Amino acid sequence: MLRKIALVSLWVGFFVYAFFLAPPEQPGTFELIKKLSLVQWEGINPVIISLFNIMGVWPLIYSTLVFADGRCQKIPAWLFATASFGVGAFALLPYLFLRKPNTEFVGQKNVFIKLLDSRVTGIILTVIASIIVSYGVQAGNWQDFIQQWQTNRFIHVMSLDFCLLSVLFPVLLGDDMARRGWKNNQIFWLISLLPLFGPLIYLCVRPALPEAETTGISKQQVTAN
Repeated sequence: MLRKIALVSLWVGFFVYAFFLAPPEQPGTFELIKKLSLVQWEGINPVIISLFNIMGVWPLIYSTLVFADGRCQKIPAWLFATASFGVGAFALLPYLFLRKPNTEFVGQKNVFIKLLDSRVTGIILTVIASIIVSYGVQAGNWQDFIQQWQTNRFIHVMSLDFCLLSVLFPVLLGDDMARRGWKNNQIFWLISLLPLFGPLIYLCVRPALPEAETTGISKQQVTAN
């Protein structure tokens, strides 16, 4: 219950801060988002380009946990995971406080779950994220980014969104490790305390989800026979 209250409070607080307390929205924000989305990057600080693209990687990272976690949830996990591609933590936080603890994976993995569960997916995401981060670190103008972070609502909130997604990952991590029969507190904290690359490393090394060979009904039938 305390976790749910904390997550609800965080969601409300982030909403209030983003729309009422963050730096004002600057002219040209829509045009900036359009250029970033259409890969028209000329004249844009590489740090901002890198951050914008990493915010597209984060929903994919969460999807590798959320869709398996949502198998036994009463709420549609896909809806929150899909919305997170547009609004990040604003969409994921409601799922995190509405979901119930889920340490088991029920039934067979469909093609989509198998894709998300694959270590190859984790490796691909890690390579992509490494390239994006390296580009921003090496080519970016950090002084300009700090100035824009202090004055531009879009840049400011997007940066905080990145931080929130890093902090919130452990909320799903514990149950995902339990579903795989992987109980290791040291690994849990190592992954949790390393922003972005901790979760990516986890996707590359985690054991596969176990599949039930038969449903509960089928097992009963087999036993009866």
